Amino acid sequence: MEFKDYYATLGVEPSADDKAIKTAYRRLARQYHPDVNKEADAEDRFKEVVEAYEVLKSPEKRAEYDQIRQYGHAGQTFNAPPGWQPSGGFSAQHEQFEGDFSEFFESIFGAQRGGRQQHRAARRGRDIELELPVFLEEILGKTSKPIEYLLPSYDEHGQRQPDQRKSLNVKIPPGITDGERIRLKGQGGLGSGGAPNGDLYLFIRLVPHPLFDVEGHDLLITVPLAPWEAALGARVEVPTLTGRIHLNIPADSQSGQRLRIKGKGLPSKQGTGDLYAVLKVVMPPRSTEQARNLWTQLGDAADFDPRSRWSK
Repeated sequence: MEFKDYYATLGVEPSADDKAIKTAYRRLARQYHPDVNKEADAEDRFKEVVEAYEVLKSPEKRAEYDQIRQYGHAGQTFNAPPGWQPSGGFSAQHEQFEGDFSEFFESIFGAQRGGRQQHRAARRGRDIELELPVFLEEILGKTSKPIEYLLPSYDEHGQRQPDQRKSLNVKIPPGITDGERIRLKGQGGLGSGGAPNGDLYLFIRLVPHPLFDVEGHDLLITVPLAPWEAALGARVEVPTLTGRIHLNIPADSQSGQRLRIKGKGLPSKQGTGDLYAVLKVVMPPRSTEQARNLWTQLGDAADFDPRSRWSK
């Protein structure tokens, strides 16, 4: 059978948008309509125009046609790609077209003959992927988070319609981590012809916390200490995701040292992670004359060289 170039039939480029395709179709359908044009081949040209538009107006059918278009060109004999099977169940729904579509059309889409007998193809709805920002506090327990998203919508002819807005309350699994995926079955695009809806996939993105860093299911918090607190030891108040606790700082603590606070991290299947307090010695922004004198006395009494390793 002969390959049919539907873009050439409508006189548009393969990159033409829906508006250009529709405009070309209306112009040619009016030009070759048998009630208007009495030329011998007008009816055949009209059928070709209708057939081309039935394919190119539908996003799904146009995508299928574009896939096989690389295997044939206008005027050449067309052989279907290896393993190609007609998608089936597609037929003309044009109010002024009572005839059959071409053999080429049927070889691609499996259209059924019979004029106005119409069978809509059964197609599973499209899957939808979204990123879901989640705060650390929301993964401590069973939390529901409201979301809104848009569903692609098509009419019975496959024409794109305005997107539909949908709202859901999503349960956040305790301990879910950044990059994990939640699948909500049947909450994606609508299926057609009795086929099931697609699924909604939510990719978790943990929102950076102003105080805590995340390492797996453990949390890290930087605890600033004055030099004398690190030297003498102290009892300081430290925030956690569930409230504040008091932490004992040992004497002679070092900057960068970690103190483990068990069970104050994030939940997981194996239990709950820990919180690590990372100590950071911080100098006062300014020193008084009295403080400088005391620092001088401390330097003389400490007999300590922090760069002694450099001389080895």
